[in-house]
Amino acid sequence: MHADLLFTGGPVLTPEGRTATAVAVTGDRITAVGHDEVHELAGPRTQVVDLAGRLLLPGFQDAHVHPVPAGLELSQCDLTGTRTAGETVAAVRAYAEAHPEREWILGGGWSMEAFEGGTPTKELLDAAVPDRPVYLPNRDHHGAWANSRALELAGIDRHTPDPGDGRIERNEAGEPSGTLQEGAMQLVGRLAPPATAADRLAALLHAQRHLHALGITAWQDALVGDFLGMDDPAGAYLAAARDGSLTARVRGALWWDRERGAEQIPELAQKRVAFSHGRFRAGTVKLMLDGVAENGTAALLDPYLDRCGCATANRGKSFIDAGQLPKYVTELDALGFQCHFHALGDRAVRDALDAIEAARAANGPSGTRPHLAHLQVVHPEDVPRFARLGATANIQPLWAAHEPQMDELTIPFLGSERAAWQYPFGALLRSGARLAAGSDWPVSSPDPLQGIHVAVNRLAPDCDGAPVFLPGERLSLTEALTAYTAGSAYVNHLADTGRIQVGALADLVVLDRDPFDGPTTAIAETGVALTYVGGEAVYAAHEA
Repeated sequence: MHADLLFTGGPVLTPEGRTATAVAVTGDRITAVGHDEVHELAGPRTQVVDLAGRLLLPGFQDAHVHPVPAGLELSQCDLTGTRTAGETVAAVRAYAEAHPEREWILGGGWSMEAFEGGTPTKELLDAAVPDRPVYLPNRDHHGAWANSRALELAGIDRHTPDPGDGRIERNEAGEPSGTLQEGAMQLVGRLAPPATAADRLAALLHAQRHLHALGITAWQDALVGDFLGMDDPAGAYLAAARDGSLTARVRGALWWDRERGAEQIPELAQKRVAFSHGRFRAGTVKLMLDGVAENGTAALLDPYLDRCGCATANRGKSFIDAGQLPKYVTELDALGFQCHFHALGDRAVRDALDAIEAARAANGPSGTRPHLAHLQVVHPEDVPRFARLGATANIQPLWAAHEPQMDELTIPFLGSERAAWQYPFGALLRSGARLAAGSDWPVSSPDPLQGIHVAVNRLAPDCDGAPVFLPGERLSLTEALTAYTAGSAYVNHLADTGRIQVGALADLVVLDRDPFDGPTTAIAETGVALTYVGGEAVYAAHEA
């Protein structure tokens, strides 16, 4: 049988390395991998792609991403390109002036390091937009910036108590200053007009086009549900899956309502059935255990330090009772659910591993493939537990570099010992752990090649002479590529993807060069030429 698609003339990354130069695809499957002998499968209707020395590899998969909120932000007041307080305020003002019809100014993506202490004030926003409410989550979406009008509508004043899962930042007089952390975001966020179903679908398709252009063929949506005013993407996925416009393969992580307990598990089981159709499958539960280090809400075993280096009383927040977590995870595991943990601090990581260990003891080995995302601070004693428990380390490599948020808002408050435990990619891999990789977009860029650059170099692409961040934790290029392909395919339960071999689905990406041929410091310069899902082209660069 003649192949429908034939790649030839370049290196092919197989599980054994760059060991082939030709690949044939028939229908949606890879039917031959080899060298010149594969050319015999070419027929009169075979589409031949000349790699011309460019690398062919499995399609990238993002193991932790939020495409619908990202797509919505791109269509709103997008602040991801701003770097200073002045730039950020100017961008808000320009957007508000360009959109006088908007009742609320929504969007987000501002950088904490642009503002003193990472907490911008309402007065800055009032000067830009005095007459309409403004609500703008920051880059990591664990805090939000609101103007006086938004705080007034929410009834937030000096007498408003902090919610149990959040904090209202206050000025010296005790008045709300304009920044809301974690659960306090919802005090304003719940008042913002929600996106329509059409808006959410358009955002998903916009995001999908962007992800395909980066070589991403599948992902795990890390939050399917309602949380802090974010739009539930379930309806958009179902609509796209039913009408065929969902060209990616997507695993949905159903949100665990941290205000409730085990009584929600039957509802999650119903959603797993109702929300699964075509290329969208909702067989995962997302358990958000803590916050982030920059605002002091990541759960730590020992207290945060203050600016003078002295221990404080703050150990961060545990959003789910650690005493109940093993029970929840054991029950979810018994029902065949995968557990996807947000675990950023070392206490949250330990709590997640303890819960997985309890599930293993109660249920025995399972194929649920639990994974822990973010892993900013991992106690060295917990590193070997990942392999022992079969827990995948879901890494976000772009964060593992010296940059202002790390150097100004994180390291000083962790101290030197804990700062050296951050993002231990190399240690986890050496201990036998499986690595998956993702971006957490819109928190950071979804470009896998940017993340791979940092995983390999432990330097940001635009490092400007910054020191290497914990060089012992660097990965090789092959190891980083494997995390973004086979590793993420594993946690996405896509057994027939993530590798180039006969019988696998033809989810493939052609890069614009072979990054193995250049220095590791040039990895970020690599781009994507072609992306295929099931043998069908879903992206082609103009020069391809």
